[in-house]
Amino acid sequence: MNPPKILTASAENRDEVIHSVVIGFATDPLARWFWPDASTHLNAGPAFDAFGGPSLDSGSTFITESYEGVALWMPPGVEPDEEKMIPILEATVPEERLEDVFGVFEAMESFHPEEDCWYLPLIAVDPYYQGQGFGSQLMKHALARVDEDGLPAYLESSNPRNISLYERHGFEVMGEIQVGKSPVVTPMIRR
Repeated sequence: MNPPKILTASAENRDEVIHSVVIGFATDPLARWFWPDASTHLNAGPAFDAFGGPSLDSGSTFITESYEGVALWMPPGVEPDEEKMIPILEATVPEERLEDVFGVFEAMESFHPEEDCWYLPLIAVDPYYQGQGFGSQLMKHALARVDEDGLPAYLESSNPRNISLYERHGFEVMGEIQVGKSPVVTPMIRR
């Protein structure tokens, strides 16, 4: 198989990108802990958009040609939209988990580098296409852009199966995040 063609998405591609994120996170331990029933997860697009959508507006969302995979990168100065995200989480996450969910986000923020860096809040590959190199090609493409700036890159892995992918691309584990009964989240940095 030839490597997939990687394109830059725009805000006009928002629906397709967010749909790819939703399906790509269908088996993600953290996302499914947030939204354990299928119907709520399938309607979590607005939360994913608030968390990673600002990358679409900054021209730093990378996609494969048919949306098999998407990577929502945020350059320095671009951040998730907390004002949109908080009420969505309050309305969709089971009430007994909400305090721990916000605790996870607080812990993630504590690991986020203070210096300028590129941030990868979301990378997703449709489960049908996983294991075919889409995630790796998206990482390679985006990290070439990151390296042009000579800046570090930061992410949180919400799925332990993905840690080896990130390590192959130069990321190092910074620690572990677990709040209450949450799944483990692994913050990682690439200097």
